[in-house]
Amino acid sequence: MPPKPTLGPPYARSAMAFVLAGGRGSRLMELTDRRAKPAVHFGGKARIIDFALSNAMNSGIRRIGVATQYKAHSLIRHLQRGWNFFRTERKESFDILPASQRVSEDAWYLGTADAVYQNIDIVEDYAPRYMVILAGDHVYKMDYEQMLAQHVESGADVTVGCLEVARKEASAFGVMHVDANDRIVAFLEKPADPPAMPGRPDLALASMGIYVFDTPFLFDLLRKDAADPNSSRDFGRDIIPAIVTGGKAVAHHFSRSCVRSKTEEEPYWRDVGTVDAYFEANIDLTDFVPALDLYDKDWPIWSFSEITPPAKFIHDRDDRRGRAISSLVSGGCIVSGAAVKEALLFTGVRVNSYSDVERAVILPDADIGRSVRLKNVVIDSRVKIPEGLVVGEDPVLDAQRFRRTDKGVCLITQAMIDRL
Repeated sequence: MPPKPTLGPPYARSAMAFVLAGGRGSRLMELTDRRAKPAVHFGGKARIIDFALSNAMNSGIRRIGVATQYKAHSLIRHLQRGWNFFRTERKESFDILPASQRVSEDAWYLGTADAVYQNIDIVEDYAPRYMVILAGDHVYKMDYEQMLAQHVESGADVTVGCLEVARKEASAFGVMHVDANDRIVAFLEKPADPPAMPGRPDLALASMGIYVFDTPFLFDLLRKDAADPNSSRDFGRDIIPAIVTGGKAVAHHFSRSCVRSKTEEEPYWRDVGTVDAYFEANIDLTDFVPALDLYDKDWPIWSFSEITPPAKFIHDRDDRRGRAISSLVSGGCIVSGAAVKEALLFTGVRVNSYSDVERAVILPDADIGRSVRLKNVVIDSRVKIPEGLVVGEDPVLDAQRFRRTDKGVCLITQAMIDRL
């Protein structure tokens, strides 16, 4: 059975979550031209970063810092609007930590480890006993209290969150080689021949980019790393390998702390770092029983909840009927005499009459004109699709006009529309 959320988290309340959210995510192409990857919309209402933050919140962690860097305005705005409910009188804190040349006048965040190092003085003011380092760009549900408990009980210098992946696919990850007690004996960055898990020759352990440290140990290590001119200032490349060599690094299996509702059969974790992966993870939510349950009231995904009117469906003629099948339709949407199937309509989307939309991820405030046919598309926010546009039926024409992936998904931005 999957673990249940902890009722009284003794370790989480002594911990601080530090979320690394400064990455661009260039493989998402034009979706990250104006926003960092953690700020990209997901699942109808949320942003990608909301999953890491919600996991921390639901796990009982009440001190959170978010390090931002690349094109951070939309991310910071989202955090200010959606995560401003922490109260200092309850010993809670939520800090947004942009790269601000705090250590040197010519140094931004030089790597994941450096992002934490440059904010040591801020974190020390809160005096957390444990630090939970998180990537802000993955989609999953996880109880960090379970990982914290393992870290304390094992006496590890660092505990590394790990995914069990098919060995043939593990070359895309940092891979942990562990012994029978889950002690990490080697860390290999994207190895051509990934080591198998003990007793499971077809599987390998891949790093999730989630780490738990005792705070004093981490800060001592970061100060030494900052003084090393040969370091790349990165957890995966420098900090973790150093502990594997000279300390005690232990693997934590995601399957032990993955939070699942009754409908979720398998542990769910996705890196939505490409347009195809992003599209597929969103469209999967339209399944009758999706692999990721966003309706789980025991582990809610917190986000900025805009005040919007309900979704509206209008017109009822055979050739002009507002309807949606197997779709997620957010507040403020109007489906006016159009057909929507297997699609996600984010807040404020309008689909006008005589249009057919199928397998589409349409970000907030987009406007789909009349007599449009769209299939297998991702449409950026506030894009105005002109009347009569057809996408998804002519691969050659689609590739000339839009960003078309190898799997046939078209990413459409307003700049692309303006060039038509």
